[in-house]
Amino acid sequence: MAVKGLTALTLADWGKRVDPNGKVDKIIELLGQTNPILQDMPFVEGNLPTGHRTTIRSGLPSATWRLLNYGVQPSKSTTVQVTDSVGMLETYAEVDKSLADLNGNTAEFRLSEDRAFIEAMNQQMAQTLFYGDSSVNPQQFMGLSSRYSSLSAGNAQNIIDAGGTGTDNTSIWLVVWGENTVHGIFPKGQKAGIQMEDKGQVTLEDANGGKYEGYRTHYKWDNGLSLRDWRYVVRIANIDVSNLSEPSSAANIAKLMVKALHRIPNRGMGRPVFYMNRTVGQALDLQSLEKTSLAISVKETEGEWWTSFRGVPIRETDALLETEARVV
Repeated sequence: MAVKGLTALTLADWGKRVDPNGKVDKIIELLGQTNPILQDMPFVEGNLPTGHRTTIRSGLPSATWRLLNYGVQPSKSTTVQVTDSVGMLETYAEVDKSLADLNGNTAEFRLSEDRAFIEAMNQQMAQTLFYGDSSVNPQQFMGLSSRYSSLSAGNAQNIIDAGGTGTDNTSIWLVVWGENTVHGIFPKGQKAGIQMEDKGQVTLEDANGGKYEGYRTHYKWDNGLSLRDWRYVVRIANIDVSNLSEPSSAANIAKLMVKALHRIPNRGMGRPVFYMNRTVGQALDLQSLEKTSLAISVKETEGEWWTSFRGVPIRETDALLETEARVV
């Protein structure tokens, strides 16, 4: 199986490269603590200032058996180019100078105060990864749900219908992260991850127009998603959330996950990971208690407990909603 750190780098890997002093690395560490997706998602520098253009093989050449003294007709493969754009995610963190200077370590205090802003950017990025639609919100990048949204589309074989019919549905995603499958992107010539610019001491205003001295930090995160091979993402859609509390009517999550694994042509092409929200994760956990034969394992690594299904890690993320419309 390909090792994610050898060719495609995660944000943590990029942070160590661009900032040996550890300042950016500390911010990226904060990102990883609040967004489990970033622990798996590799990022590749785009080949465009505004995104990444990928050439996808859309058809194979033909091969023909031949007899002696008989030739064959030449053929060629067909390709199509797809351009994925990046979105610009920005925020300003501001703190009262007098408050920041109280403890004698202004920089550390400011970073601790900035956690809320970093968390907000994290949540926005994760939500856009799953639900971003640049055709509706052009400032966003195109997320996964917008690419896997119809049971009659060309990639419908990688959408598994769990049977939910209402508007309280959710999804499980199986993503095989890799440089040639699906990965994050950042603009050509820029740094990966959040770019932080310390604006220093500035004059701030309160809600009533009163002025006071403070510190301002500008955070900017240009990122996007490149889907190089749609066969390496599977969506288990239409999971009825209201039925999960009733074992007799709930979807058999383990069976659906087995089906998803078999839709992947070659898991060795990258790092496969399941993503689900806490409600689905709890339902899967409860179902596994009744059937010990389910291939779910829990182990401790570096002080953290990880759950996996048939060797594939399971990540819980609050970015996956429980109000998805039915995929038809």
